[in-house]
Amino acid sequence: MCGIFAIFSSDGAPIEAQCLEGCKHSLRELAYRQSGRQRHRGPDSTGVQIIAEQGVAMVHERLRIVGVEWGDQPFVSDDGNLMLVANGEIYNYLELSALIAKRRGSYKPKSDCHVILELYQDYGVELLQHITGMFAFALYDKRSKELLLARDPFGIIPMYIGEDAKGNIWVASEMKCLTACCKQVETFTPGEARFGRVGAMRRWRHFEQPWMQELPTLPCDLSLLRSTLENAVRTHLHCDVHFGALLSGGVDSSLIASIATKIMRETNPSYRLKTFSVGLRDAPDFEAARQVAKFIDSDHTELVFEIEDALDGIRDIVYHLETYDVTTVRCSLPMLLMARYIKSTGIKMILSGEGADEIFGGYLYFHKAPNYKQFHEELVKRVQQLHLSDCLRANKVSMAKGVELRVPFLDTEFVNYVMNIRPQDKIPGPLNQFKDEQKSRLEKFVLRAAFAEDYLPDAVLWRQKEQFSDGVGYEWINSIRRVATSHVEDAEFALAAERFPHNTPTTKEAYYYRSIFEQLFPGDAAARTVVRWVPRLDWGCPEDPSGRAQAVHQNNSEQ
Repeated sequence: MCGIFAIFSSDGAPIEAQCLEGCKHSLRELAYRQSGRQRHRGPDSTGVQIIAEQGVAMVHERLRIVGVEWGDQPFVSDDGNLMLVANGEIYNYLELSALIAKRRGSYKPKSDCHVILELYQDYGVELLQHITGMFAFALYDKRSKELLLARDPFGIIPMYIGEDAKGNIWVASEMKCLTACCKQVETFTPGEARFGRVGAMRRWRHFEQPWMQELPTLPCDLSLLRSTLENAVRTHLHCDVHFGALLSGGVDSSLIASIATKIMRETNPSYRLKTFSVGLRDAPDFEAARQVAKFIDSDHTELVFEIEDALDGIRDIVYHLETYDVTTVRCSLPMLLMARYIKSTGIKMILSGEGADEIFGGYLYFHKAPNYKQFHEELVKRVQQLHLSDCLRANKVSMAKGVELRVPFLDTEFVNYVMNIRPQDKIPGPLNQFKDEQKSRLEKFVLRAAFAEDYLPDAVLWRQKEQFSDGVGYEWINSIRRVATSHVEDAEFALAAERFPHNTPTTKEAYYYRSIFEQLFPGDAAARTVVRWVPRLDWGCPEDPSGRAQAVHQNNSEQ
């Protein structure tokens, strides 16, 4: 995983030197400087390719994970006509490499993403139907002056696109590279591709599935669910560096750690996965994580943080996240401390459990879904907004410290299977029809039931959902809310709608984060890249996103 940056001239002609902050910059200087704002994503190397006569600059900030020795980018085709900057991991690259080698006689990929360049020469834009993984990339054809931009189906990997005053197109992994130079900035839509010359690019969705529009009718098969997730974890273990796993003590991260351990022990029976937890002293998550670590015999580390240490980073986290969403900010500060610690241990890749709540209906407010149709529609909305919440947080926080985070629950094949399961098998509460027993009313019942045999301790397997910001310690939510609120006077909050007409903050905490965001990323275009994460108010849910606020939590002591 890395950072990508590119500039493409509006007319395929040279781009004149530009002034920025009082200094005149050549195209190369400008590209290197602006990409430097995301250089934390690629601490291992920076690669730059310029086609000055066509006004094209491509920069790659690399974190070496796969193909450590040969995988530095931008990649250039053998004939010099194609250039590629790609961010992410192509999980089926070994199979694709074998097919390429069979057609050509020989082929050795420089890294997993190198197959994108080779597949383009064989399939053109249809290459997107062949690759599986998390990705965002920009590919330029020097002969035709055409470019191909694409992002993975669920937006695991971030990508933004902007346009400057002269109509030049800018692309970057993080918005902070674009806002100083582009009058228009937007999030590149997950599952979308664009192709053509600048100003005449065709847009289409390369990922479309029936479950996005239709109510599923497929009964859940527990054995198929289990094998599909195990296959997903197996593909996510390809890397050439040391890796570990986040272990919050919730069922999602615990299952990923358990499955990964079983797979690694197929070839190394004494293998011990490195696992990590973070929280306040005596946090609810710690005890559950200890049980899992003991059960799977992992090499486990607990990172205990003080509230003041995390609160110091509020401005930093808004900068790295590029959002003012309350839920995302709350969750991210402890995670930032953990990412920094993990990097200090020499680990560069980490497994995590993001995505399970969205595809299984794991958030506590899903207990209030009134019927199957609305339950499924809410799942679809949550999946389609992952790039604005959980995926955004997981990627940008880990990459802020140069750690790649992988999410097996969002493997494309696994998501397609789970989202095709009929809602009556997944919905929590009394509407669940999968089995006539009390446990089936617990959120994510089918996931838990699929792994009931020798994967986790029962106390963790059947543990109720704790949202990460709750599980690290109940006092964390109270403290960050109190401190953020103290920065906002009644008089200025009364004018919130006037100052922030779009996504008007409804609490002082939200107002504080929004004010910081505006200082860092001024302008309406940047503000509109953010969507607030809130439960379904029309289901009778409170607006506060904390899991304990949803009145179905077993420990609702939030005072």
